[in-house]
Amino acid sequence: MLADLKMFAEEDFCYLTTTGRVSGRSHTIEIWFALNGQILYMLSGGGDKSDWVKNALRSPAVQLRFNDTVFSGQARLVNDTEEDELARKLVFEKYVPRSSDDLTEWAHTALPVAVDIWG
Repeated sequence: MLADLKMFAEEDFCYLTTTGRVSGRSHTIEIWFALNGQILYMLSGGGDKSDWVKNALRSPAVQLRFNDTVFSGQARLVNDTEEDELARKLVFEKYVPRSSDDLTEWAHTALPVAVDIWG
C-alpha cells in the first residue's frame, strides 16, 4: 500500500469526499495535501468553520481520490504538537514552490487535518 500512495505524493491536489452533516449526501472538494506514509495532511484556511472540516468531524470516514484511484480513510484533527508542526511543514514545503502567493501566514494559522488511510 505504501508504494501505491507514494506515486501520488507529487500530485497538485486530491479530491476529498465527506458525508454532509445535515444532508447525508457526499460532498467532494479539491484540496492541497501532503503525504507522510499512510497519513494525508491538509490545512483548512477556514479552520473548523469550513464545511468539509465540520463534515469530517461529524462523520470521520472519508474518501480520497487521486486521478481514478480511490482510498478510504479516517479523518481527524491534528492535536499532537509534533504532528501539528510536521503537517504544517510538509504542506507548506510542498506548495511554496508551486504558488505565487505568500503561504507563510496560511501555513501558521490554518487548521491541520489528517486522514489515516486504510486502502
